[in-house]
Amino acid sequence: MMGHAGMAAAAVRYLRPAARAAAAPPVAAPPPILRAVRDDERAPADTTEFRRVLGHFATGVTVVTARDEGGPAGFACQSFASLSLDPPLVVFMVGRTSTTWPRIAAAGAFCVNILGADQDALCRAFAVSGGDKFAGVPHDPAPATGSPRLAGAPAWVDCRIHSVHTGGDHLIVVGRVEALGTSAGGSPQPLLFHRGRFGTMDC
Repeated sequence: MMGHAGMAAAAVRYLRPAARAAAAPPVAAPPPILRAVRDDERAPADTTEFRRVLGHFATGVTVVTARDEGGPAGFACQSFASLSLDPPLVVFMVGRTSTTWPRIAAAGAFCVNILGADQDALCRAFAVSGGDKFAGVPHDPAPATGSPRLAGAPAWVDCRIHSVHTGGDHLIVVGRVEALGTSAGGSPQPLLFHRGRFGTMDC
């Protein structure tokens, strides 16, 4: 099996031709050197305690989607945030061992689907590895990149990959926003994740 460093390096190789094919001129910094985390870089904090403490920080929930030659791909993602207003940039983090990330990198673009309070089942479906995550999930192409835009998501952000950086056992993916919008039919309440459970602003 491919190790962490090999998988991340392969993802960047997929990204390079896709980035050159994008309509916008390349503005990304040179790809970082991707490698496995060394023992001397590991924090002294216990991983279980790390998760427990950081779990007190409530986050929104998204599904990041893309379309490559193999069809639609996507994964559930909590680590999404806005990054810059000028130029308009957003960011998400993905594990180096993700099997979906190489497909997003190959596409060179992605759509962030911001989930509503009634979409926890959809999030769980995209959180598992393998299988057809899009089975029975209505979607249409986002206007700028053609990445899958999930029906019922209250908001969506359509992006092209701007740059990729290392962050321990994850990659930090910066996207340049090409289009974005809201959906009239989506739940007005966001889906939240807090201390290992889904919730809403009312809970």
